[in-house]
Amino acid sequence: MHYIDGAFVPAVETAPVHEKATGAEIGRYALGTAADVDRAVAAARRAQPGWAALGAPERAAYLTAFADHLRSRYDELVELSMRETGGVRAKAVDEVSAGLKQLAISAVEACGTAGDVLQPYKAGKLSLSRAVPLGVLGIITPWNYPVNLAMRAVAPGLAFGNTIVLKPAELTPIIGGRVLAEAADAAGLPPGVFNVVEGDGPEAGHALAEHRGLDLLDFTGSREVGTAIALSAARDLRPVRLELGGSNAFVVLEDADVELAASCALIASLEFQGQTCISASRHIVLEPVADAYVAALTRKAAALTVGNPFDGVDLGPLISEAQRDRVHERIVLPSVEKGAVVATGATYDGLFYRPTVLTGVTPDMPAFAEEIFGPVLPVTVAATEEEAIGLVNGYPMLMNSVFSRDLMRGMAVAERLNAGEVHVNDAHARHGAENQMPGFTRRQWIGVQRGPLDLPEWTRR
Repeated sequence: MHYIDGAFVPAVETAPVHEKATGAEIGRYALGTAADVDRAVAAARRAQPGWAALGAPERAAYLTAFADHLRSRYDELVELSMRETGGVRAKAVDEVSAGLKQLAISAVEACGTAGDVLQPYKAGKLSLSRAVPLGVLGIITPWNYPVNLAMRAVAPGLAFGNTIVLKPAELTPIIGGRVLAEAADAAGLPPGVFNVVEGDGPEAGHALAEHRGLDLLDFTGSREVGTAIALSAARDLRPVRLELGGSNAFVVLEDADVELAASCALIASLEFQGQTCISASRHIVLEPVADAYVAALTRKAAALTVGNPFDGVDLGPLISEAQRDRVHERIVLPSVEKGAVVATGATYDGLFYRPTVLTGVTPDMPAFAEEIFGPVLPVTVAATEEEAIGLVNGYPMLMNSVFSRDLMRGMAVAERLNAGEVHVNDAHARHGAENQMPGFTRRQWIGVQRGPLDLPEWTRR
């Protein structure tokens, strides 16, 4: 069911939504069309001037009410996230909490500074720079963190006077779209300010990505789709913000605390079964500690439990058969054929894929060169620090981690890595919505998100 111009709109055609762990049907979603997208964009365009004209405290009050209605359904949303995404309870709690936190942050940001007093060009003159809304934002979100990644764009977008058309991923349309529409409706947001169009990527997603009525498209997803969107937008000079995938690195220097590094590696590579854009896809380890690191990593990974998230396991199912087959048949098996060795894992039952440690991984293998998006930890041995840095910097990435007992050395190595965000002696999957996200990440991110840099991203001067 769509939410357009303040009303829930039934669709002519629908498709099932399945619980990932059991395969049971838990709902249906609308198969939106280009016409549905047109109506939503038109509604957002009509509503935008009035929304922008509200006082900042009024918009902040709407965002607070939006958050309050989501919070009133907190336990329900956590369980729905577990069913619809397949994530364990801790992941679902983090995701829903981060979405609520983003709304709270944006409500405060709405009342902050919206311009600057500039040095005058001539004596006796006053020069001002004022931030104004972009206008109508199209937002296409992925299935891995549907609440948090939607709110990361929706909340600041609304706070600064923009109106929204959201297209949630077809694998998570209820938690990622419909419940947000229900909360916005209950909060009394004016008609047209927040719209949701459900549907598949090739139909509704393509229509929104190509729509000339948008002032900005925000897309989070695969590098392939993001590249196609960027090329299409460039032809018409349409602005886009992209957060795409990458092959993130986890660097273990020879003076690292190996047990700490291995424990953090499980978080960095296996949060939500490794299905995140910031998952560590490459473990680059200095030779003197390689054997100890592999032993610790294998021991810890083999001890993890996999199953239904409601059974208190460590890892849930992968999101779909297509994703499982990609991990196994495109990443793991071809890498093994080229010489990688399975230390543990590389087996599955349905969508439940065992955490997998691969050793002897080299740059010519898919497990090194490609984003994995699954519970696989490929280990590559480097002879020197320089070689390790070269192995990291040769591939697109978002975030990295570096482990060393010498903090200054770890920071020095971090400064040489071409990633937007690097963590020293910590897993780069730990940090929340209030932290600044990178604006430079080797072609994987166009734009800056979170914290004090929200304002220039969602406004123009």
